[in-house]
Amino acid sequence: MRDADYYKANIAKIETAEQLVDDRRLLRVALGAFGLEDDIDNRYFVQKILEEGTRSEDALANKLTDKRYAKFSAAFGFDQFTGSNTYSPAFAQQVVDRYNRNAFEIALGDQDESMRLALNAAQDLPELAAEDGTDDGRWYLVMGTPYLREVFDTAMNMPSGFSQLDLEQQLEIYRDRSEQRFGVSEVADFADPELQEKLIEQYLLQSQLAESTSYSSMSVALTLLQSAG
Repeated sequence: MRDADYYKANIAKIETAEQLVDDRRLLRVALGAFGLEDDIDNRYFVQKILEEGTRSEDALANKLTDKRYAKFSAAFGFDQFTGSNTYSPAFAQQVVDRYNRNAFEIALGDQDESMRLALNAAQDLPELAAEDGTDDGRWYLVMGTPYLREVFDTAMNMPSGFSQLDLEQQLEIYRDRSEQRFGVSEVADFADPELQEKLIEQYLLQSQLAESTSYSSMSVALTLLQSAG
């Protein structure tokens, strides 16, 4: 039985986070659906993320800069008074759909990593743009989500070492660059499909330029080595 089918057949039996992390096949699908498949062996960490949930500001998932963990924890809802979402067939299908999509994107990424990140961003940008909270908060979500940060940073040609700046400085630079490149300064503005498309196009263009430059530098190096030989 494929992992996705196994998940749909068995997830409703899971009542606690501990039970979920104890079943490696279920956990593989659960983590993979949120792009967290590399944490498959970090069982204690994953269990803590799930058990603490996201309702408390002090919950571990809310403290991590990578917001995929908060989405993962909130989706399963092990901290809910009414119980987790594992019993729901609709939720099971949603997780499997996400898992299959992510598996496809990973396979695509083996051929073209830039295209995989572009697909991720295109699928999640509408949700991010509509995220409740402040304008600053949405930019911080971008900063805290690795693949989104990569897309925005590359599309806006951020300088080397940019991520080491103070967060408030980064925020100001993000807004300035976004205004210069796209005519808008807030993440919420990227709810516009045309702006989403323009962002992705810029990301892919800059990625191709960087790859071309890297290839040219390598060719020069090889030529010099051959000449020296």
